[in-house]
Amino acid sequence: MQETDPTHAQSDTESPRHGHPRRFLFLGLALVALLLLAIVPPLISVNRFQRRIATSISQSLGRPVHLDRVTLNLLPLPGFTLDNLVVEEDPAFGSEPIIRANSVRATLRIRSLWTKRVEFSTISFTDPSVNLVHLANGKWNLESILLQASHIEAAPTAQKKAGPAPRFPYIEATGARLNIKLDQEKMPLSFTDAEFALWLPKPEQWHLRLKANPVRTDTSLSGSGTIQVEGTLGRAASLRQVPIDLQGQWRDAPLGGATRLLFGRDAGWRGDMTLSAHVQGTVGQSSVETKFIANDARRADFIPKRPLNIEVECLGTATNLFHSFDQVRCSWPPSGSSGTQVLMLSGSLPDVRKPTSATVDVAIPGIPADTLLDWLHVVNERVPADVSMGGTLTGNISYHPGASVPAWDGAMFITSAKLMGARAGSASLVTGDVAFHSLTQPAIKAHSRTRNPAPPTAGSTFVLAPTDLALGGKEPAVLEGRFDATGYTLHLSGMASSARLLALGTALPEFGDGLAKVLPVDHTNVAVPVDLTATRSWGGVQVWAATSAHPAVRRSRRTRRP
Repeated sequence: MQETDPTHAQSDTESPRHGHPRRFLFLGLALVALLLLAIVPPLISVNRFQRRIATSISQSLGRPVHLDRVTLNLLPLPGFTLDNLVVEEDPAFGSEPIIRANSVRATLRIRSLWTKRVEFSTISFTDPSVNLVHLANGKWNLESILLQASHIEAAPTAQKKAGPAPRFPYIEATGARLNIKLDQEKMPLSFTDAEFALWLPKPEQWHLRLKANPVRTDTSLSGSGTIQVEGTLGRAASLRQVPIDLQGQWRDAPLGGATRLLFGRDAGWRGDMTLSAHVQGTVGQSSVETKFIANDARRADFIPKRPLNIEVECLGTATNLFHSFDQVRCSWPPSGSSGTQVLMLSGSLPDVRKPTSATVDVAIPGIPADTLLDWLHVVNERVPADVSMGGTLTGNISYHPGASVPAWDGAMFITSAKLMGARAGSASLVTGDVAFHSLTQPAIKAHSRTRNPAPPTAGSTFVLAPTDLALGGKEPAVLEGRFDATGYTLHLSGMASSARLLALGTALPEFGDGLAKVLPVDHTNVAVPVDLTATRSWGGVQVWAATSAHPAVRRSRRTRRP
């Protein structure tokens, strides 16, 4: 048998005894290092760097910067914590700071500690407040900051090795609040719980991401959806030349909350909406593509049998730093879809600060009249469910700013119109065509597609051309009317029976308001001569009365549209 070397045996038995103290030694050194990392930084005063840090940030932003205190952190990564960071505003935009943050953490790039230039990998803002100011001359307070940043050479954020230019840090913010001010007045609209990120994927391009909840401070608002924006900004010598490619979406917004947010009041609509947009070009001039989708839209005071679903796409060009929009074209449904074209809109908005400067042209290329009835069922609970319509609806309505009085004008037609209801039996209450046109718009044939009618000269006044009604007489009765900004007047003349008149009033409830008061008690089917006039101011009560003289609405049968 082979004998065992006692020397080797002794060394094998002694090695574990010496290994345990070494392990305890390394563990002790690690604990001491951790204790030093936790205890030493608060004892080290870095306030002597406070002025240098504030000056560096100020030079980057082009605005005065103030700090209350700077603290060194070694865990989890080396960096600084800046307390009460305040970025002052340009006096031209007011005295309130543009940025205020209780705490900002700047994390160092560890490898840069062994180089002459110290770089930050991440700058994180906690609960900052940002004021976006827009002056009457069209300037934003962020303009100078963007231009200042574009003049500073920087390497991409994700670049692994340091180069001649410092690497741009990843800037982020959580719990941010964005306030909007017009001149010195703070608007009630703001954005809360905002999450923001900005980094440099390419030397000449920033990438930004924003998610926020829009709120309104002057009214209670339970929900208004979420706004998200993401895209890129480029470097340029001026703000107008800054390349942009941004996509945004306003989603999960109830219609009631959206209208309260935009207008300060609930417009009385229910349903859900999504608004998306894509902007590409430069800040001075860019193409804009938007899409609006509303599902189950209805009035708040009742639930219709079939709510309205809308999908509208708009294209246009934004100019003058997004203060003007030209060549706007909207289509419902979108032009690329397979659905029947319902509505087309075109126009321009020379100045977003003056909505009345817009020009609008709305065209209905030709839809079944029953579609109009579906819309009425959504907005008006009084329209009976058993009413049906026939014919084709076409038209064109335009809005012109005008030199003195802005006005709407144009014309709408229902060709081969029919209106039937349960009380009217199988016979239509309307025969022939229905024409509705502005006072300055000449009566034209229903099948005409004339666009861009002459600008109005008498304000927004529309007339209902003489329309034939089958009300029980051998000859049709005639209904005509006039509508303006104060209200409307209707004139009904010819042979009619009480039963057919009441059937018409049931099919069109607004027409029938107060009609029974001027009809005989015995609602027979015998046609008798009628000459009645209805007047109503908008929001008021309709009153029917026997006609004495109403030249404003009476027309000779000779003037009727062929």
